[in-house]
Amino acid sequence: MWRELAPIGRDPGSRGYRRYAWTGADGDCRNWFRTQAADRGLRYEVDRNGNQWAWLGDPDAGNAVVTGSHLDSVPDGGAFDGPLGVVSSFAALDELRDRGAEFARPLAIANFGDEEGARFGLACVGSRLAAGQLTREQAHALVDADGVTLPQAMERAGYDPDAIGADPERLARIGAFVELHIEQGRALDLTDHPVGIASAIWPHGRWRFDFAGEANHAGTTRLADRRDPMLTYAATVLAARRAAEDAGAVATFGKVAVEPNGVNAIPSLVRGWLDSRAVDQGTLDAVVTAVEAAARERAGRDGVELAVVRESFTPVVDFPHALRDEIARILGGSGSGSGSDPGSDPGSVPVLGTGAGHDAGILSAAVPTAMLFVRNPTGVSHSPAEHAAEDDCVAGVRALADVLEGLACRSS
Repeated sequence: MWRELAPIGRDPGSRGYRRYAWTGADGDCRNWFRTQAADRGLRYEVDRNGNQWAWLGDPDAGNAVVTGSHLDSVPDGGAFDGPLGVVSSFAALDELRDRGAEFARPLAIANFGDEEGARFGLACVGSRLAAGQLTREQAHALVDADGVTLPQAMERAGYDPDAIGADPERLARIGAFVELHIEQGRALDLTDHPVGIASAIWPHGRWRFDFAGEANHAGTTRLADRRDPMLTYAATVLAARRAAEDAGAVATFGKVAVEPNGVNAIPSLVRGWLDSRAVDQGTLDAVVTAVEAAARERAGRDGVELAVVRESFTPVVDFPHALRDEIARILGGSGSGSGSDPGSDPGSVPVLGTGAGHDAGILSAAVPTAMLFVRNPTGVSHSPAEHAAEDDCVAGVRALADVLEGLACRSS
């Protein structure tokens, strides 16, 4: 499976992946998913929001156990973020069949669309729509960098954009959703465990900062006469780093757009996107407030106008303790850890918090959810250098199979 999926959407120059929503690469990934479902005799469905489902058993029976992740990528992303969870889900089903497992509950594998938000700027679009956290009107207003709207992109890919929206009936079928994912950090690498359990997802969001100045000639305009928004933007980037360091949080300006974007022109507009995450809501609010205050102070000195728009936000997700503890019991751990010191009890499965958002976090408002992490030896993610050892990936498959067996199968 991994060999078949690996070439899809890979850029020959960067060696990273560009699997953006509703593009040809995304369509090839979807075809791969459908083939995997057919090869296993699973019932294949695409829901109203373009999320893919492969069912073993009757979906309408309810109380289903669902696993899966996503197949799209960030720009020049790694091979593991998302796809590892989908590949491992099919492999775990194969493992359970080899064990002769008898299922007492329906089982499904899912691929949620546009999780990364690389094309339209909003993460977890497929799961947000399904959970009612994104309205049809809001989704229809999303536009990519080329001016293509989400409805136009969906239509070109053969899907109906007018059908999208909340899908409570489908989510009501689910009794538990377990997502396996490569860890985006090094906490597991500091232990002797290849697999861990998620405790919570930090609150996080994305804010767009629009710095409007005055376009002018780079060679003839005196420094004292300039209203240069690039200076304000640069000062804001540094202020974000200081605010995050002071608060023990993270803050990143990773995307920027400049107009008119000429080498010999002072910009008229610099637009930067802030991604910030923290262990709790109060800390996150303090960081973003400090960044905006610093930006406004500098904008006043530079003669620049500033507008700040929050484009997305996800509150803290504390995964249900009952499901988390049941998974820890199945895997032979206590399940009571906080993740602050994952190596303190080598006899238990580490329980880790994370600053990365996931479909499991979005769906947690509607269904009981949990996550498993597979060790990432360098902690690198959202990069072609992202990697997990094959032995650890196999350990992840077996752990996921154990969890699915414990949740969905009859006792022998």
